[in-house]
Amino acid sequence: MLEIYSNTDGSKTLLNPSLNETYHSRHGAIAESMHVFIEKGLRHELISEKKEISIFEMGFGTGLNALLSLHHQKLNQRIHYHAVETFPLDYELVQQLNYTMDLPTEISDNYEQMHQLPWEQKHAVTENFSLLKQNADLGKLSLESNSVDLVYFDAFAPDIQPELWCAAIFEMLFTAMRKESVLVTYSSKGDVRRNLLQAGFEVEKLAGPPFKRHMLRAIKK
Repeated sequence: MLEIYSNTDGSKTLLNPSLNETYHSRHGAIAESMHVFIEKGLRHELISEKKEISIFEMGFGTGLNALLSLHHQKLNQRIHYHAVETFPLDYELVQQLNYTMDLPTEISDNYEQMHQLPWEQKHAVTENFSLLKQNADLGKLSLESNSVDLVYFDAFAPDIQPELWCAAIFEMLFTAMRKESVLVTYSSKGDVRRNLLQAGFEVEKLAGPPFKRHMLRAIKK
């Protein structure tokens, strides 16, 4: 059974005791997501200047990355958000994390809506933000070629879910991504970097979020 875990910065995340793995950094859930996925992904110049973008997330989880993407969405930019999750979470549990505590009521309502919307269907959350959640295994998912601008790769750590960090998965994502698109992940392991390179990406190691030295960003040229 999942447990609420208090991070070192006072924020909260979820802990899977059987794996001893948390859904976000133990040093700050929002800080990690903001740094890795928003600052290094959504705000990358290849993405931020586009009027319409398609985001694919591996691991919808608590919905934090979708929430932050909506909250920090550029004015007049349309986002199509597609997330895959093998084990959907109960919103009553997610609510206890208080991720919307300092956000406008409207954004908080949108976050609840994201969790309550039916799976396997595309829905309009706002006029410029749509969401498709799929309860599926990434390895068995079929993604349209040249359809994705930005990938948030937020699976459990490579030593927990090695099958999701292999070259075959990254090759599938590479095919699904358009030219001049971006993939970001919190992991900086050598095997992950090599598998991204093998898939065809240009890969850079960047400074990581608080208490983590590095992260990876991959570009499809």
